[in-house]
Amino acid sequence: MSHGELSVDEVLHCAASWIAEADSLVIGAGAGMGVDSGLPDFRGPEGFWRAYPALGKEGIGFSDIANPAAFYQNPERAWGFYGHRLNLYRHIEPHAGYQILLNWGKKMPHRYQVFTSNVDGHFHQAGFDKMHVHECHGSIHYLQCLEPCSEQVWSASEFVPEVDNEHCRLRNHIPRCNHCGKMTRPNILMFNDVDWIYERTRKQHLYQERWLEQVNRPVVIELGAGTAIPSVRHFSQRMLHEFQGKLIRINPDDKLYLDEKMAVIPLGALASLQQLQQLLTMNQGDAWS
Repeated sequence: MSHGELSVDEVLHCAASWIAEADSLVIGAGAGMGVDSGLPDFRGPEGFWRAYPALGKEGIGFSDIANPAAFYQNPERAWGFYGHRLNLYRHIEPHAGYQILLNWGKKMPHRYQVFTSNVDGHFHQAGFDKMHVHECHGSIHYLQCLEPCSEQVWSASEFVPEVDNEHCRLRNHIPRCNHCGKMTRPNILMFNDVDWIYERTRKQHLYQERWLEQVNRPVVIELGAGTAIPSVRHFSQRMLHEFQGKLIRINPDDKLYLDEKMAVIPLGALASLQQLQQLLTMNQGDAWS
């Protein structure tokens, strides 16, 4: 079938049949997954500065502030940025697509695993098992020493940032290391980062690798993963080739495509998942409702 003859409905029907036939669900999620929850899209400097106009006025880009150097140069500004994001991720509800994916994963013989570059913690918030989510760039909900003085990572739950959003500055005290008392930072892999503590993410990674050894017919659903930071795309391609999986790529910036192993749906995450759910319920009955 030539791509010119394809319709979105045909690709959706094929993708739904792959989900129904799979023995396991692998979810690859990039920044686009959070857009339907109301999270800001940082695509390009204009998108970032729309979300953080105070940084735009200072000409500070995403790679400048999402950088360990920012904590040394201006800790109140760096924590203003990350404190705002922490508050945002805590208070915004994950959209209904997360629950759709979780329900599919629970129906599979080998259940599910998530690989995400997102640091928002929304898969955990939506009820996904903590050991079934590999956060390859870490999580904003955990802290580490800036220096760091040890390999320890701990919960940020006791830190409630008070942020001057107009100036992107933290108003209250910067959280301090449990061990040495010096400044902390989020346990997130940043740009030009040699001090990120990988231990928590390493355990997630090892658990995921052991799980992958037992699957035979994985379906990979990739949502909102771009090419600028291609961590999730690389993971999806690995699943396709190394584990003989079927890949369903959901991204409004991609072109409609279908072959025997890959389906590309050029829609948003939530709209695609809802349409796939309708097809599964229609074609497979109550078992997929």
